[in-house]
Amino acid sequence: MTKKLLVLGLLAAVVAFVVARAEAAKLKIGDPAPTFSELIGVDDKKHCLSDYKDAKLIVLIFTCNHCPVAVAYEDRIIALQKDYKDKGVQVIAVNVNNIPADRLDQMKIRAENKGFNFPYLYDETQKIGHDYGAEVTPHVFVLDQQRKIAYMGAIDDSQNPEKVKTHYLRDALDALLAGKEPPRTVTKHFGCSIKYEKK
Repeated sequence: MTKKLLVLGLLAAVVAFVVARAEAAKLKIGDPAPTFSELIGVDDKKHCLSDYKDAKLIVLIFTCNHCPVAVAYEDRIIALQKDYKDKGVQVIAVNVNNIPADRLDQMKIRAENKGFNFPYLYDETQKIGHDYGAEVTPHVFVLDQQRKIAYMGAIDDSQNPEKVKTHYLRDALDALLAGKEPPRTVTKHFGCSIKYEKK
């Protein structure tokens, strides 16, 4: 009887984990992108998704200050915005962690020190993270001109820039700008888990 209860308990835990993962990854390619409004940026201004209506594509990246994986990608994100800005691509970085190293005051310092050339927004409610099902930093979502999800996953295939073989995000942007479907629409994201608060 005890063994049966143990097995049932384990099964329930597995089911709960699978359900939680499914809920976190609820967005699918082609789904309308969840909107956002009044997210405070490191510029002390409120930002809305509609502010970027002129962009052909939006690259929404969930990131933070403290995660070594996120930090390893900062220069690549800066370069991406520089390379694609004139093509109508807008990068928007969002941080939803509420630990001290990731709060707005520290975001401002990080953005200034690194010379971020894209909006860096903070959502202490973590709503936008839940809406997109963001799980790690960095976690990327590309929004097409109709603001539907066109790509989601990783920036590329290696935290180490010298070992990158496939540039998933750049490949997706190039395809979308050419009116084609990305070679990969979903890739495996990796990084530090987002620190969601229990409710």
